[in-house]
Amino acid sequence: QVHLVESGGGLVQAGGSLRLSCAASARTLSTRAMGWFRQAPGKEREFVAALNWIGGNTYYADSVKGRFTISRDNAENTVNLQMNSLKPEDPAVYYCAAGTVQYRRAVVTTLREYGYWGQGTQVTVSS
Repeated sequence: QVHLVESGGGLVQAGGSLRLSCAASARTLSTRAMGWFRQAPGKEREFVAALNWIGGNTYYADSVKGRFTISRDNAENTVNLQMNSLKPEDPAVYYCAAGTVQYRRAVVTTLREYGYWGQGTQVTVSS
């Protein structure tokens, strides 16, 4: 029922930009919180950005605030993460996630809120 597919990862120079996309069903996008997390080798998976199911509230990790933007495109059935001013510390596998509970408007910045995950897309930054 909930199937997520990430795309848009790749290699970019420090200071450059990438746009990640997460494809999902219209039902998923309209009923569940959507989030982006990242995980570097040997490190814990960490929160990056999230959007509640209505789309009115966004949340960002302090490390990416002002540089990354999460958005939903209802016409394309995607949740996107625009990443600007990429830094050497940003490389990781980025995962799209959907909230476990439908129609939830609580804060959705923790791993425990998400029960569905994509396969991940690699982001590499050169300097």
